[in-house]
Amino acid sequence: MIRRAAQSDFDAIRAVINSGASAYKGVIPADRWHEPYMAESELRADIEDGVAFSCFLEDEQILGVMGVQDRVSAVLIRHAYVCSSARRRGIGSELLSALCRTTSKPMLIGTWKAATWAVEFYVKHGFTLLPDDQARVLLEKYWRVPVRQMETSVVLANACLSTDEL
Repeated sequence: MIRRAAQSDFDAIRAVINSGASAYKGVIPADRWHEPYMAESELRADIEDGVAFSCFLEDEQILGVMGVQDRVSAVLIRHAYVCSSARRRGIGSELLSALCRTTSKPMLIGTWKAATWAVEFYVKHGFTLLPDDQARVLLEKYWRVPVRQMETSVVLANACLSTDEL
């Protein structure tokens, strides 16, 4: 079952993010990895900045989360994670499909360049990997991330877009 997150889901959402993000350890640049991957203060700040989560539940346990953030001319997919123990069961696909049905706006996803499995997942679901120069423009416009993270990230879109459209 997929449902919108409640305030009471905060700790479970953070636990899923940190479990899922364990796949990045040793893959993304070492200067970008930290433990915990998602600090409580960072998650609270993202929620206050408009990231709204949906949760995938099985037997009343949250196994996957995916956030969206409306940025007026586009919707960002933020913090898409599945518990490491529940990977490769279609949970991410179900969450992404559900969220894609909620808007007619262009959807953008930023992820680590080195996380090739994540890039392949989004491409498999119809997203297009954008050229580095276009990705940089979009990262600067829509995300609040450090320059170093921009240098090591890619952006995917659910439609071929020019930066003029966004």
